[in-house]
Amino acid sequence: MRILLVEDEPTLAAQLQAALGAAGYAVDRADNGQDAWFLGGTEPYDAIVLDLGLPVLDGLSVLRRWRAEGVGAPVLILTARDRWEEKVTGIDAGADDYLTKPFHVEELLARLRALIRRASGLADPVLRCGPLALDTRTAQLTLEEAPVNLTAQELRLLSYLMHHRGRAVSRGELTEHLYAQDFERESNTIEVFVARLRRKIPAQLIETVRGLGYRLSCPDDAGHGRSG
Repeated sequence: MRILLVEDEPTLAAQLQAALGAAGYAVDRADNGQDAWFLGGTEPYDAIVLDLGLPVLDGLSVLRRWRAEGVGAPVLILTARDRWEEKVTGIDAGADDYLTKPFHVEELLARLRALIRRASGLADPVLRCGPLALDTRTAQLTLEEAPVNLTAQELRLLSYLMHHRGRAVSRGELTEHLYAQDFERESNTIEVFVARLRRKIPAQLIETVRGLGYRLSCPDDAGHGRSG
C-alpha cells in the first residue's frame, strides 16, 4: 500500500514517515501544497495524509483541486485547527476523515487502515482468504492460525491483493502501489515476490492471469459478494 504524506513541519513529517514505513506502507512526501497537488494528481495512492497549513498552496485548496480533477484516494486531514466549523469545511471539501494535532500516531494508523479498507469495500480489520488471515492492525499473517513470516515487500504485495481479492491486478498496478516514487523499480521484482509468496502460502491462491497479472482467488469468493 502506498501513502502520500503532506506535512511541512520537518520533525513531524520525518516521524510520520518512519511510523508509516514501519507499518508496512510505501511513503512519498511533499512539504508544500503545490508539490502535493501534483503528486496526488499524477500518482496512484491508496490513501493521503494531508496537513491543512501548507506553504505555497493551502491544504483545503489542494483537496478541492484533487476532487474536482477526479482524484478519489481517501484523504485524512491533519490540522491544528480544532473548531468544529473548520472540520465541517474539510469534510465538505472532500476529506474522508479528520485528525486534530496533537495526536497519537497509533490513532493515525488506525484511521488510515479503516479508510483503506472502506475504499476496498471491506469492514473487518482481519482480511481472510481461505486458510489465510491477515490482521491489518498488527500486519501479522497466519496460515491455518499458524504465523507466517513475511518481508515488508511480501506483506505489501499480499495486502494489496487481499484488499482487491477476486480482481486481476496488473504488474504495473502492483508496482505503482507497492513502491515509493524514488524507489528503484526493476522489471522482474513483482514476479520475484510472487514466487516467494507462493512458497509461503498455498500457491494456488495467487493465480497468474495471462496477459493481465495476478489474482488472489479464495475458496470462499463465491459468497464474498464483491467483484473487485
